[in-house]
Amino acid sequence: MKKDILSMELDELCSEMEIIGEKKFRGKQIYEWLHTKRIHKFEDMSNISSALRTKLNENYCINSINIVRKLESAIDNTVKYLYELSDGNHIESVIMEYKHGNSLCISTQVGCKMGCNFCASTIAGFKRHLTPSEMLLQVYEAERNTGKHIDSIVLMGIGEPLDNFDNVIKFLKMLSFEIGKNLSLRHVSLSTCGLVDKIYELAEYKFGLTLSISLHATTDKKRSEIMPINKRYNIDSLLKACKDYINKTGRRISFEYAVIHGVNDTVTDADELIKLLRGINCHINLIPVNKIKERNYRSDRNSLFAFQAALEKGGLNATIRRTLGSDIDAACGQLRREYEL
Repeated sequence: MKKDILSMELDELCSEMEIIGEKKFRGKQIYEWLHTKRIHKFEDMSNISSALRTKLNENYCINSINIVRKLESAIDNTVKYLYELSDGNHIESVIMEYKHGNSLCISTQVGCKMGCNFCASTIAGFKRHLTPSEMLLQVYEAERNTGKHIDSIVLMGIGEPLDNFDNVIKFLKMLSFEIGKNLSLRHVSLSTCGLVDKIYELAEYKFGLTLSISLHATTDKKRSEIMPINKRYNIDSLLKACKDYINKTGRRISFEYAVIHGVNDTVTDADELIKLLRGINCHINLIPVNKIKERNYRSDRNSLFAFQAALEKGGLNATIRRTLGSDIDAACGQLRREYEL
């Protein structure tokens, strides 16, 4: 089976060149072709010999993703892609336009196994992890197709990033590497439903990225009902891991809270959230729930703004996330699910 050369870091690629009897420096040349010039065929590497190009074709493959559908919002310039992977599976990514630049939300898995009740990504089930190249290609293809520069990355599409820990770590290293995209990880947000053991591991890397925690409830009983992961890692253990992350990285954490009418949007819920997060260096991102046909969850506008006001009165920094791409169902998981039905 041919090796995925686009998923190799520079040191790894240089070592591969020695394995096939080539000079180590060839690895840097090939890396630049792949990640700076972003070619799709070994034949396009004009400064290496035909003999080496033959070896590369025999031993390695350049991974690719293909656009199956592209939806463009008439409201706010949001662009949503449905991609087909080399094995026939499908993933999504979304470009969102902000005043500070273009942000790309990418997928990290094909499907998701976390089972959060309000999320469309988990309905179709989990298929497999994405490779580093399949994550990078979502960035490269978005820039190629739109001609827009991607200024920030959000790992908040289909999948749980920390469940695909090793591949995500490798992706982040390659994303920020000087040869290639060279994006500062301060412009990256990683969202997790709360895999506590992996939060501790991530803190050791001191990447400088923004860690976003999907909290969505203030008691273990309520959180376990909508987020099965809470039965494994309860709120207390999650917040301890968050405090450790802040101490080790010096970075503020963002807590995501999907405001679900009749479930977690009362003033009492807001008061409990204030007690829970008081003293933690954090920001609260309030999320209006996206409507999906398999679930009956929704957000109430009045309750949403009352919830925000209560948090701010209690001393917490809370903002309401803009709803982008509402005319193209830009919530992650919806397009993939409809296409595969």
